[in-house]
Amino acid sequence: MEFTGLGIALIVLTILVLSTCFAGIKMVPQGFHFTVERFGRYTKTLLPGLNMIIPFVDRIGARISIMEQVLDVPRQEVITRDNATVSVDAVAFYQVLNAAHSAYQVSDLEYALMNLTMTNIRTVVGSMDLDELLSNRNIINEKLLRVVDEAAHPWGMKMTRIEIKDIQPPRDLVDAMARQMKAERDKRAQVLEAEGNRNANILRAEGLKQAQILEAEGKREAAYREAEGRERLAEAEAKATVMVSRAIAEGDLQAINYFVAQKYTEALTAIGSANNQKIIMMPLEASSIIGSISGIATIAKEVLSSEKKSATRQVLQSKSES
Repeated sequence: MEFTGLGIALIVLTILVLSTCFAGIKMVPQGFHFTVERFGRYTKTLLPGLNMIIPFVDRIGARISIMEQVLDVPRQEVITRDNATVSVDAVAFYQVLNAAHSAYQVSDLEYALMNLTMTNIRTVVGSMDLDELLSNRNIINEKLLRVVDEAAHPWGMKMTRIEIKDIQPPRDLVDAMARQMKAERDKRAQVLEAEGNRNANILRAEGLKQAQILEAEGKREAAYREAEGRERLAEAEAKATVMVSRAIAEGDLQAINYFVAQKYTEALTAIGSANNQKIIMMPLEASSIIGSISGIATIAKEVLSSEKKSATRQVLQSKSES
């Protein structure tokens, strides 16, 4: 009987010891920190893994997640510096770095963080104009992150990012902005069109200028060529006149006939080329014309024979000298 009572006592004692040991063993999962309180006062923080505490003296106070968490900031109405009302919502990312501070420095961490973020959104957005607000979201995000992170630092947490999700101005203001944008685009289109027309006119003027310059140079060159031709023709006529005059002075009647026939032919050519003359009826003496032509032929023969004689004389002279 005594043995039975002793065995029961040992069994009870063993169970009590085992229960006490199991009560002192705490396993913390990855991504969490547990705070330990001894008689209601914080003593230490348990890290992920297997930890030991004093049973019935220490207890687990708060289970804090140290993973990065997302906080959805609800939409709110904000008045900008130029008295425009806009609706703004955001999203915040934070991470607990000190489990004891986040557990004992603030009663409701998420609620406090949400109100802190909303208050600073009103402060930052209210200090900017609407145009600046819509075009500088990065600046707003940087200001919010800096201010909120500084304010939440005593709570043992780190603000990693704050992003403005949407900014919605009133409908009438959106319509006014659309009209303004359309007017600006129309203005730029008109300016570009005017610049295009101006450039086109300038190019056309330059092309006309170059064409006129080239035409003037062509006319100048043609006039120069024509003058040179007239000069050469005048020289030829002068030489022919000198030759005929010399032949006349020497008493050659064929030369006189040549000169008269030339002038006679030129006069007939001028009469025949007139536009108001279609039929010419005038007495012509064929014998005189034929005589004139024969005179021209005789002069040509005499010139050729004289040239042959002079050439023969030069050959004989060169042979005698050799």
